[in-house]
Amino acid sequence: MAYRLRPPAAQAERLIALGVHEVAGIAADDIRAFAEKAGADDDVLLVVHPDRVPASALAPLLRRDDKPGFVVTDMRDVDAFVPCGIELPDSPLYFVTGIDRGDHMSNWSPEEALPALTEAGRTPLALAEGIHWVLQQPSVLERNRCFMTIGSRLRKANGALDARTPAIWISNGTGRDGRERRDAPKVGWCWWGNRHTWLGFASTTGRESR
Repeated sequence: MAYRLRPPAAQAERLIALGVHEVAGIAADDIRAFAEKAGADDDVLLVVHPDRVPASALAPLLRRDDKPGFVVTDMRDVDAFVPCGIELPDSPLYFVTGIDRGDHMSNWSPEEALPALTEAGRTPLALAEGIHWVLQQPSVLERNRCFMTIGSRLRKANGALDARTPAIWISNGTGRDGRERRDAPKVGWCWWGNRHTWLGFASTTGRESR
């Protein structure tokens, strides 16, 4: 799977066309100017900070075969899954470098994958970062080759982490998804200790605001 992204300037125009800048309260020209901080040949992902645009607002912008993305019905608290154990730049816009879908970790549990990523000098993607990736490169979601974004977790009132971990994959149109959503991009969750053959672990080499 080739992960190379479009030039940052093209990514900026994509976000603007989708209206992401309006949700984030960022001027379109500011996004364009920030994108210019990266070279046209830089293989980086342009991201709006999760504090500015929640996952619930990004997910419906996803498209696959003209089917809009959605969040599963039992994840109404999706926006409470925030970056955890990773450091994001203190900037409304930033770049994510060296993205990998983590296919080699398919059928690993999040519990197993996290220390392996850390040992390799990588950090897992946050949910919003993963959605940005699919917005810019829809082909990264493939049948039986999708990914988890365990850089986002939900911390419960007692301080413990929720056992659910977010992921992005393709709906089969079964159960509460509804048949009309078959093949649509789907934001859902999996248990921290469970393995899934169709899910890798998306990760990055770093984040920068330049």
